[in-house]
Amino acid sequence: MNRTPSFQQPDKFFIGGRWADPSSSSVIEVLNSATEEKFFSVAEAQEADVNRAVEAARDAFDNGPWPRLSHAERAHYLNVLTAELQNRAEDLAATWTIESGVTYSASLPTTTQVNYLFAYYASLADSFQFVERHQLSNGKPGLLVHEPVGVVAAIVPWNGPHMLSVFKLAPGLLAGCTFVLKASPEAPGAAYILAEACEKIGLPTGVVNVVTADRAVSEHLVRHPGVDKVAFTGSTAAGRRIASLCGERIARYTLELGGKSAAVVLDDYDIDKVADALTGGTAFLTGQVCFALTRIIVPRSRHDDIVDALSTRFNGLRVGDPFHEASHMGPLAMQRQRERVEHYIQQGKAGGAKLAAGGGRPTHLDRGFYIEPTVFAYVENSSIIAQEQIFGPVLSVIPADDEQQAVAIANDSIYGLNAAVFSDDPERAYRVARGFRSGVVMHNGLDMGAMEMGVGGFKQSGVG
Repeated sequence: MNRTPSFQQPDKFFIGGRWADPSSSSVIEVLNSATEEKFFSVAEAQEADVNRAVEAARDAFDNGPWPRLSHAERAHYLNVLTAELQNRAEDLAATWTIESGVTYSASLPTTTQVNYLFAYYASLADSFQFVERHQLSNGKPGLLVHEPVGVVAAIVPWNGPHMLSVFKLAPGLLAGCTFVLKASPEAPGAAYILAEACEKIGLPTGVVNVVTADRAVSEHLVRHPGVDKVAFTGSTAAGRRIASLCGERIARYTLELGGKSAAVVLDDYDIDKVADALTGGTAFLTGQVCFALTRIIVPRSRHDDIVDALSTRFNGLRVGDPFHEASHMGPLAMQRQRERVEHYIQQGKAGGAKLAAGGGRPTHLDRGFYIEPTVFAYVENSSIIAQEQIFGPVLSVIPADDEQQAVAIANDSIYGLNAAVFSDDPERAYRVARGFRSGVVMHNGLDMGAMEMGVGGFKQSGVG
């Protein structure tokens, strides 16, 4: 299969409920990650375009009907939006595959699950306590009212653009916020499909506005006094910059940033099970996942067996056309990402780690941003490949002498986004998990399906 989605008006922006002409002729060319050929072009926003988008969102919040509707009325729109996005699920999935490299066999079911998050948040209209009644200490009644924050700048990255847009928009729209969705220049397709869906269902004017911009213009959006909150997912470096800009005007922000997540394998867990779980997690989106488990901390006595099991499975992964049903893993999203991963692989070799599997480009693929899934053994946790986020299919296996040292190694990182503990003993797993300085801890695998739990990071993995 090689489906190519079409976009109604990629040469325009979705502002104020209509397709608006850009202020300049500047365009961004989006490449197919598997072929390195042009996928399509979009208009590149300038500061004037961002100003118009913020003004539309501001007017929709300050003067429009959206924040004044009941939660049930807003929930109706979210349910209708769910249905329309489901009608476009194949287009959304194919766009994700082309732009970011995720296999279509993974992108389609994931997209379907993501679309229903709008319906999930719509269901909270009847159950969430938007107004809490309290009896105050002075005997008088008090009301704690959960109000919409206002205009939100939602800035999403290229690895999971639709998913991360929905994570921001769904709860915010139910609350009554309005949005400027700033799409990634490398992967803007999903945002255009979302805009088309908002137009089709008749979402009130200015509630969702969509522009595509690069870093300088994105900073203008963050600085804009008409924006009440910035919701950002991306690198820690970019997050630091956004936090400093928001600090200049005391704007609110939520940051979901980088990770170097540790998987601690205890001595009671089956080696084949852990190898299967880590292999599947690494193959998904070619390891371009902030939550990816990339530091594998194992009992020293089991190190070689676990490395052998991982290497056997990594060597058996079929890397190729992400639309082909036989492919387990597709390409990286872009050339600079492949160069980044290759750089870290060279750093791992130079730093003394043992290359156990992968490490190069697949010899049977002469175009596309492909890389082999890679395993390093006997990695020192202080090394570059164990400390810095690679954002690719590269695992570092780190031996530990005991459980206490394993937890200490897991926490020895500037990041604290995700972690996992592999054990057949739930009580032991819980005890170890409580020792992690991590926003999320998983048991025996990588599963981000429970959005009801909330997501957040410790240390330099995020705020909020």
